[in-house]
Amino acid sequence: MRLYNPLVVPIKSVKFAQYYYLNMRFLQILSVVCFALLMLTGSSCKKTQLLTNGGALRFSADTLLFDTVFTSLGSATYKIKIYNEQNQPVTLSSVRLGKGNGSPFKINVNGISGSDVKDQELAPRDSMYVYSTVTIDPNSALSPFIVEDKLIATLNGKEFSVPLVAFGQNARYIVGGKDDSLVTQTWDNVLPYVILNDPNVAKNQTLTINPGCRIYVHPNSRLFIEGTLIINGTKTDSVIFQSDRIDRSYFSYLDLPGEWGGIYFTQDSKNNKLKWTIIKNAGASTILTFTNGNQAYVQPAVIQVDNNPAITQPEDGVQIDNCVIQNSIGYGLLSFGGKVRMRNTLINNCGAQNVGVFQGGNFEFDQCTFVTYGTRFVSHSDAPVMSLLNYLDTSQIGFIPGELTASVRNCIIYGTLKDELICNNKGSGKFLVQFENCLIKAESVNANVFFPGCKFLQDPLFEDTEKWNFHLKSGSPAINAGAAPFYGNNLDDKSGSTNIGAY
Repeated sequence: MRLYNPLVVPIKSVKFAQYYYLNMRFLQILSVVCFALLMLTGSSCKKTQLLTNGGALRFSADTLLFDTVFTSLGSATYKIKIYNEQNQPVTLSSVRLGKGNGSPFKINVNGISGSDVKDQELAPRDSMYVYSTVTIDPNSALSPFIVEDKLIATLNGKEFSVPLVAFGQNARYIVGGKDDSLVTQTWDNVLPYVILNDPNVAKNQTLTINPGCRIYVHPNSRLFIEGTLIINGTKTDSVIFQSDRIDRSYFSYLDLPGEWGGIYFTQDSKNNKLKWTIIKNAGASTILTFTNGNQAYVQPAVIQVDNNPAITQPEDGVQIDNCVIQNSIGYGLLSFGGKVRMRNTLINNCGAQNVGVFQGGNFEFDQCTFVTYGTRFVSHSDAPVMSLLNYLDTSQIGFIPGELTASVRNCIIYGTLKDELICNNKGSGKFLVQFENCLIKAESVNANVFFPGCKFLQDPLFEDTEKWNFHLKSGSPAINAGAAPFYGNNLDDKSGSTNIGAY
């Protein structure tokens, strides 16, 4: 008979006791946690009472201020916040415009558009966005004028408001399709011009632009020239081409490349003259839509010049004197067999070549600065500053031949690539290219090109490349290094300069 020893407990019994003890402790802890959660849940589920008396609202700004907006064109969308600073939810019985449906402003509250948006709930310590645009009617004013209204939010019978303020600018609108095929006319500087939808100066017609004229171009638009373009800018009254987004907060007050297209000189165009003209933030590729519905892709270039077979000399094609072409998303000057004479001109910061010549042509460049360092918006990683080719590649082995004559004198060709100049020839067509007394960033050159008096791989010592100041510092190898003859005044409108480059 086996005697029971109360001091000896079987192993299985010990494990069972431990298991039982742990489970009991777990159940006790779980009960406490569940009770606490129940209490918290019960209190949180208790609905916070809506504030029905008093209270206050706050706006994120004391004025919703719009940049200048062209009349008839809508603005960018601006936003402002309305804050509920109470610990209780509120209902805004109305968020509205003071002038109602007659206001030039439009609002959107929580996805609801209208001049008066009703019954919008706002949680404790929360906020809501109100989005607003403005479209301003034209009037007779020549200078910018003010349009105003108020954004009013009503809480428990009390009104809280913030002013809405915009500046309107009247303009003349040149619309492709409607004003397509412009006949001979002159643009003055009384009001700015806004270009939309690719208007065209008709063949054998002339558009003359007077000093101080301002031309604003809509996105995906450019000016086509089948006839003749004459721009008579001066140093003090330059003619400026730029984007029509004059409400610059839309671009965070930055100059962005590719805001619009450019100027396109077709194969019928001739006798064009551009003087003291600034063309900026252009170079976007655009889509040209024909009256039959067909579409064509237009190259990304600020200025494109096609071959007019009826002319032979550069001065009979496009003359560009004392101009600035800057911040292009694509080419600065792009040509397919064209004829161009350029003097005392700066082309800077381009995403493709500053000067891209394909399929030959006839060119003269004197006292110009061609430079790209790249920016946060313009990559300069593979396209050299200048390419001069007497052909146009159509495939890996196919090309269209041409004849190229190019004279480049007293010019700076510089950037961050090791070779900023490419000159190549294919086929048996003419290839007569000469660089004289130029400062060039290039480690290798075409043996068929002549370079008398040129300086290679010498830093031109620009004043401030980040600020696009391409004046020459003291000690620059380009100072007084040019060779006669010199043409006209430089970009500082000074005569007698013997420097290489446009300054």
